[in-house]
Amino acid sequence: MDVRYINPFLSGTVEVLSTMAHVQLIPGKPFIKSGQTAMGDVTGLVGLTGEVRGSLSVTFVFRVIQATMKGMLGDEITEIDNTVRDAVGELTNMISGTARRYLAEEGLSLRAGIPTVVSGKGHVIQHITNSPILAIPFQSQFGRVLVEVSIEG
Repeated sequence: MDVRYINPFLSGTVEVLSTMAHVQLIPGKPFIKSGQTAMGDVTGLVGLTGEVRGSLSVTFVFRVIQATMKGMLGDEITEIDNTVRDAVGELTNMISGTARRYLAEEGLSLRAGIPTVVSGKGHVIQHITNSPILAIPFQSQFGRVLVEVSIEG
């Protein structure tokens, strides 16, 4: 995968969670992920099309999505319900949109599909490409967020 694809997703994730939920993220070292098992409790997944084809997923551990919901809506959540799943889908949309805006500034135009949200311990994330999955870990005071990007082309 072209390294110029990394920073827009990294910046988009930090920007969206900071702005929308006042959750501060510190990016870690990206790595190539093997397997499809999620490293968290709830994941938003969206397909990307245009000049290249790929997908983006954003996985939250429970404590991070709990803090995010508190920061966004003032809601105290105790479980991953439909409201949380809707919020994860919208956050995935916003992260995708911010990253695509940064990519467009670099001359790469992409469109996004409608996010799918999957939850539960050990849930599976199926990216739409056969390309390697680049995982970008983020740490916050509440725990980890993992962004995965897989792009062909």
